[in-house]
Amino acid sequence: MFREMRRKRQSIPIDDVRTILAKGSHGVLSLSGDDGYPYGVPISYMFDGDRIIFHSAKEGHKIDAIRRNSRASFCVVDKDQVVATKYTSYFRSVIVFGTIRFLEKDDEKLDAVTKLTMKYAPFDTEEHRMEYIRKDWSPLCMFVLEIEHMTGKEAIELAKERS
Repeated sequence: MFREMRRKRQSIPIDDVRTILAKGSHGVLSLSGDDGYPYGVPISYMFDGDRIIFHSAKEGHKIDAIRRNSRASFCVVDKDQVVATKYTSYFRSVIVFGTIRFLEKDDEKLDAVTKLTMKYAPFDTEEHRMEYIRKDWSPLCMFVLEIEHMTGKEAIELAKERS
């Protein structure tokens, strides 16, 4: 169903793919937008090992696109070092494919938003975190990308260093 990577030597081991997803601060969520145009939106996220958690307002272009077609891809760039003298860049990135599911149950939504807030504010107090979650609860939409396939790729120069 998913294509094999053409340049297999540049493939990143799955454990490193997971590490990149865990440490990244944002990525680009790609959806099927209005009138068949692709829609890529930069977004913060949380990778919990099995899925990718996102938050949003309950309405807008992103939500409309997901409701029309729940299939999505998500890309995180871990490294992008331009090497002008060689007309290239030393890059490392991950791409994930899957299906998006909205979290409707309060306990599932609370668990997801708690994980997300813990990622971005790990030293905050639980009391302060819960205050913000309660304040923004009503307009909050939580959704997850259920991972079906993921790969990572890096510049051949980085792959050679790994060998």
